[in-house]
Amino acid sequence: MIKSRNADVEAVVVSAVEGKPVYGGHMLVKPLIKGDEMTFLEIHYAAGVGAPLHTHTHESVAYVVKGKVKSTVGSEEFIMGPGDVCRHPTGVLHGLEAIEDSVVVEIKSPAPDIGAFFAMRR
Repeated sequence: MIKSRNADVEAVVVSAVEGKPVYGGHMLVKPLIKGDEMTFLEIHYAAGVGAPLHTHTHESVAYVVKGKVKSTVGSEEFIMGPGDVCRHPTGVLHGLEAIEDSVVVEIKSPAPDIGAFFAMRR
């Protein structure tokens, strides 16, 4: 696949990340496109929803499109708003919690098996 239309991609409900339950509700994830070495996700968080602290074997870059989130990477904690970006290095404990309704896009590389990474249901 070399192109994807957001309107054509179905959002899936995510209840866990790396086997750890999402708290405060569920995330909605749209896996927009997957390449040979990376994947691109659009993630919708309601206020109060968070991905628990976790690590994984891929690197992620998270970009806030809309809203405000609290991000933890290693021992650092910071607030991110639209246009802000952070990196989750391979093997480093990290998590994210929505302070208000938010949309975050993430690029993950190398591309993980998204079905295994997230507990998903349509």
